[in-house]
Amino acid sequence: MNSPSSTHLVLIPSYNPGPKVYETVRAARQYWNPVWIVIDGSTDGTAEGLQALAAGDAGLQVIALPKNMGKGTAVLHGLDHAAAQGFTHALTMDSDGQHPAELIPGFMAESLRKPDCMVLGRPVFDASAPSLRVKGRQVSNWWANLETLWAGIGDSLFGFRVYPIAPLRSVMRRQRWMRRFDFDPEAVVRLCWRGVKPVNMAAPVRYFTVEEGGVSHFRYMRDNTLLTWMHTRLLLEFAARLPLLLIRKLRQ
Repeated sequence: MNSPSSTHLVLIPSYNPGPKVYETVRAARQYWNPVWIVIDGSTDGTAEGLQALAAGDAGLQVIALPKNMGKGTAVLHGLDHAAAQGFTHALTMDSDGQHPAELIPGFMAESLRKPDCMVLGRPVFDASAPSLRVKGRQVSNWWANLETLWAGIGDSLFGFRVYPIAPLRSVMRRQRWMRRFDFDPEAVVRLCWRGVKPVNMAAPVRYFTVEEGGVSHFRYMRDNTLLTWMHTRLLLEFAARLPLLLIRKLRQ
């Protein structure tokens, strides 16, 4: 896409992604303008490479954070800059090549049709997907749907999605969580509580092997402990919100 959008941008948080990030960025730029990268304190040399890439591309902007602060923090930093420049929506995607850049125009078009909604990618897994990860996300999805009284979250963890910027920034500024791996699932739950409806669209996901250049920062014990703590917090809030959520559900 050559002509830049004044309302919707692609936002890619990036932390030590390896060389795959260059393919990711080029693919995103093929399908959308503008694309922003938020470098979350990377130390693998990709920060310099991305800045060099942006120097020759007016549709690509690089924002560099001085140290690693987590995915949610990187996204919020990008959202703040986007809001200051008048953007209303951001499509987030991972920097490691797992997300389908060719679906960006379709997701953006759906967001333009339904600007008050969040457009969530619902992953379609192939044989490359680790079965433990697939089964683990099913558990997180069940809890997320319980916490929203089955508001329609197709997948709580898949980071390929379009957010309306204003409500997401408001949600994040109201509390100190959602700053690391807990960002994606907590964002959709809290936005549902706020009345932002989810729209689900299927999207294939690819897990690359190390030989193919795949890089994963997922740590089973650390990140599942974080998710358990997140759902514990959300359940406690859910109990307090339940009367209002039931009233909203009955009025639909």
